[in-house]
Amino acid sequence: MKKLIALGLAALMIAGAAFAAPWGKKKLSKTTVGVSMPTKDLQRWNQDGANMKAKLEAAGYTVDLQYANNDIAMQTSQIENMITKGDKVLVIASIDGSALKSVLDSAKKKGIKVIAYDRLIMNSNAVSYYATFDNYKVGTIQGDFLVEKLNLKNRSASDPAYIELFTGSPDDNNINFFFGGAMDVLKPYIDKGVLVVPSGQTSKAQCATLNWSTEEAQKRMENLITSQGYGPRGKKLDAVYSSNDSCAMGITNALVGAGYTAANFPLVTGQDCDKASVKNMLAGTQAMSIFKDTRTLADKVVGMVDAIMQGKKPEINDTKTYDNGTGIIPSYLCDPVFATTENYKELLLDSGYYTKADLGL
Repeated sequence: MKKLIALGLAALMIAGAAFAAPWGKKKLSKTTVGVSMPTKDLQRWNQDGANMKAKLEAAGYTVDLQYANNDIAMQTSQIENMITKGDKVLVIASIDGSALKSVLDSAKKKGIKVIAYDRLIMNSNAVSYYATFDNYKVGTIQGDFLVEKLNLKNRSASDPAYIELFTGSPDDNNINFFFGGAMDVLKPYIDKGVLVVPSGQTSKAQCATLNWSTEEAQKRMENLITSQGYGPRGKKLDAVYSSNDSCAMGITNALVGAGYTAANFPLVTGQDCDKASVKNMLAGTQAMSIFKDTRTLADKVVGMVDAIMQGKKPEINDTKTYDNGTGIIPSYLCDPVFATTENYKELLLDSGYYTKADLGL
């Protein structure tokens, strides 16, 4: 575990070096960049939008930042307005990765470049680049964490660990990588019988959570508690795999409601290091969360925008992974690391991502 944490901290320090971006001196104040974010309902999208706006403005761009309230029609309309107003580059975190083809066809006709942000936009040849984290690695880190904490390598089928599985919204292409990565790690243990999913719900469709909704995750976890008889005095539950923090919050709420406390709480994974989930980690009701430093991702997108406006090719590091149905999209994958109570101070506080007050410390 300490080795994994050390590697994660090293990766973060390397990524942090990107903050002193060379394009900050360039002034392109007449160039407007449209930034379309899915919703303000999740903390991470507020942070992504704010970081993107601040870094683009610092690089000399005018920024048209819009949030779509998880409404596909609203996002489409907002993007149409950006195209009509003449925004030169669009940075889009899509609500539904398959719903934007028509509006992006219009962008391509006008020569507007499109960068898919964190969520791949599907079935559109208007997408020039994709900036995200290594989403498959997110899943494998979560899976490896559970393998270690549940001691799966040393368990036998006569003494299995018990788990339930949650992933995110079925219209988000990223769950193929989050859930796929985790299951690539966990499935061999399920097949051996040393890791058991009592509900039998192991497919992506069975484990999906519409809109990554905390409320939907809580309802499903409550149903599992009832149907399977989980509880401190009921059927054993060692862990709940959750692809992100908003789902983890709903899972935690349900488990607390069933009487679990920090002394007997199942291991719950997460992603994004939302403030509420970090507080849950400190309280013993969430085991870990993947830290994806949105400052790093924003820096990479600003670099992409700057290269596009100068007629250069942006820096990319992946040309094999992300096929959106029209071909491979050149991508830059930032490196995720994981946070626990052992390393959150270095990752989140010492790096300036959060203050102590943010975490109620």
